[in-house]
Parts: sequence; C-alpha cells; structure tokens
Amino acid sequence: MYDRYQRCIDYLRISVTDRCNLRCIYCMPADGVALCRHDDLLSYDEIAAFVRVAVRLGISRVRLTGGEPLIRRDLVSLVALLAAIDGLDDLALTTNGLLLPQQAGGLAAAGLRRVNVSLDALDPDRYAAITRGGDVSLALAGIMAARDAGLRPIKLNCVIRHSPDEPDARDVAAFGCRVGCEVRFVRRMDLGTGVFSKVIGGVGGDCPRCNRLRLTCDGHLRPCLFSDLAYDVRALGAEPALRLAVAAKPAAGGCSCATMHTIGG
Repeated sequence: MYDRYQRCIDYLRISVTDRCNLRCIYCMPADGVALCRHDDLLSYDEIAAFVRVAVRLGISRVRLTGGEPLIRRDLVSLVALLAAIDGLDDLALTTNGLLLPQQAGGLAAAGLRRVNVSLDALDPDRYAAITRGGDVSLALAGIMAARDAGLRPIKLNCVIRHSPDEPDARDVAAFGCRVGCEVRFVRRMDLGTGVFSKVIGGVGGDCPRCNRLRLTCDGHLRPCLFSDLAYDVRALGAEPALRLAVAAKPAAGGCSCATMHTIGG
C-alpha cells in the first residue's frame, strides 16, 4: 500500500493492552490513567483476522506493543496465530523485559522473531526513579532470557532527554556493546505539543520515511502517532479501515491528546 506521498506502508504496530507493570515518567502520568475495559479489548482472534487482511493488502511486518504486552494473558497464543500467517515476514515485540525470563522461550517457539527491550538506565536507583519503582535486575534478566531463547537481534530502546552522551545513556550503550545488543536512543516525546525527533540508531521519527500504522488495543487504527485521527476497525471492517488510514496518513506528525501507553509508541 502506498500513501499519497508515495511512502510504502508495510509496517503495523499492534497494542495488545494499555496496562503496564511500570509507570515510566515519560509515558504515564503520576496520578494514573483511565484504562480500557477488558471487554473493549480486541480479542486475539480479532487481531489475527485484521492482520490477515493487512498482510493481503501489503503489510509485511508486525510489532506487538502495549502498555506492556507481556502482561496480557497467554500472549504466546496470539504470537502463534500471527506467525502462521503467510506473507508476514517479521514478527517482533517491544517490552520492558520484566516478564521475559518466564516467557521468552515460549514466545520464540511460537514464532516470535525478535524483541526490543526498554532500558533507560543501569543504575538501580536511576532505573527505579525513571520507572517509578522498577527493578533493573529483572529487565537485565529478561534481556539474557531473550538472548538464550534465540530472539535476535535484541535492540535496547533508551529514552534520553537530549543526547546519548548523558550518563545513563552511556551506561546503556556500554552494556549493549558487552552483551551484543543494538542500542537505539529516543529523545523524550510530547504528544500534546508535537515534540519529537528522529531516533538515533533507528528509523523512527523520520516522517518522510514513515511506513507504519498503529492499531490500538481497543480497535482504532491510527495513521500517525502524532495525530488523533483514528478509524474504528470493528465499525468499518478491516479493509476499509486500512485503506482510509493509508489515504489519510499525513506528511508529518502534528500533535495528539492521547497518552503514549494507549497507542504503543
């Protein structure tokens, strides 16, 4: 599928839940958020049916996100459903890694290919402050579990304020080098004011090259992270929603009233 700016739209990010076991300061407000009702979440069968249509129309890469996707029950069954779809070339996951020690092996066996793990600091106190209480040792154990399960490449997503030269970022970069993980530095975004930058070491945030759509956990297809435009896939049907979203994809991001945890980043 090509949008009106001749970008090939072949990448779909799917949020499977808006819940998370961390409360990162750049993702979720300190006083919490209103969460979707369980009955409003897309079922795994609904997600798989949508992806089958998306692949037929040209989507070849899918990434599962959250919230924290690993807290949704039996995620391995969704991975198995998606991995069985002919024409889907890449199936990946973005996670904070805390639950990977228990789940990495099963996810790999079901057909997951690779993971991105959020890691903003190595110092336990700094990690706990950024995540509002997280334990960095669990994240590191998750990275090792993913590596042992053969989920390669493992990419580390490190959120920075300004520069990869910040102390926490340097620590993460050194760790990535030691254990053979790629590191991507993501400057803090502000959906409300439309502040975002290109990902350092990756391809995100580069509007002229953007090839992605985003499906929220409650079934709204968004052409752009920095826009509130969305299409209800249950009301419209998968193919009409996909075609409308591609046709409406903007040249560049603007701003959004959403919070990051609801969209999947």
